[in-house]
Amino acid sequence: MGRQQGQLVLAFPRRGGKRRGAGRKRKLRWSSGRNEAREKFTGWTAFHITLRVTPDIGPLRRPAAYHAIREAMEVVLARPNFKIVHVSLETDHVHLIVEAADERALGTGMRAFQISAARRLNALVADGRCGQVFVARYFPRKLGSPTQARNAIRYVLCNWRHHGEDESSAEVRYLAVDYYSSGPSFSGWSELEHTPQPFDRHEGRYKPLPVASPTTWLLRVGWRKAGPISLFDVPGRSSAQSNSRRGPAMIATVGPRASRRASDVPGGAVRRFNA
Repeated sequence: MGRQQGQLVLAFPRRGGKRRGAGRKRKLRWSSGRNEAREKFTGWTAFHITLRVTPDIGPLRRPAAYHAIREAMEVVLARPNFKIVHVSLETDHVHLIVEAADERALGTGMRAFQISAARRLNALVADGRCGQVFVARYFPRKLGSPTQARNAIRYVLCNWRHHGEDESSAEVRYLAVDYYSSGPSFSGWSELEHTPQPFDRHEGRYKPLPVASPTTWLLRVGWRKAGPISLFDVPGRSSAQSNSRRGPAMIATVGPRASRRASDVPGGAVRRFNA
């Protein structure tokens, strides 16, 4: 009697299915999603750039991180073909308005700033952290008109109001300007036309962020053609909405009275820079 034949079962290695690390890699929350080559240009051009940092670094709106960024800005301050004109530090990102003579100058200038800032910010982490600090490839937004330039400057210097940092504590409500930005050095505030000193510059106690004087017409005077910029503007809101947001305490902050009150707050946002 012949041998009974059965179906041979072959075991193939399994692929796919649910397993650790399977599937498309997760995208960083702040990824720009842009991988195309950046636009080439010649001649001094202005850009708005946003840099976001990894959560391991901690909040940027603290004195140690402020001085780390400040020192990194000093590294690139002397570059002849790249300038940081305006800057603001938010909790997890940095806003920059820069100028560059060409695309190579923009790339090397930003790279030098990021490397210097990353080294200093990593040094602040207790375990001696090293590695990536800025979590996404930056994308420069070219400023090509007075309206774009004015909106970008307003957005950067008043961004703390957009994020509600001006309401974060009782002492901060008396501050008319964001000391974690280049706002104290900005000469274009509309309040300066009527009040020589609308906020305390705390000379000798507060070291401002080292920004360069602009080269392009847009950042020097061109932006003014699109309208004024107020200390109390809130990005994302019209000027009328920003004005309606001012209460008696805010109005009282313009002028010498505000300067004395802000500096007299014990442990205030400005005093902490002396630590």
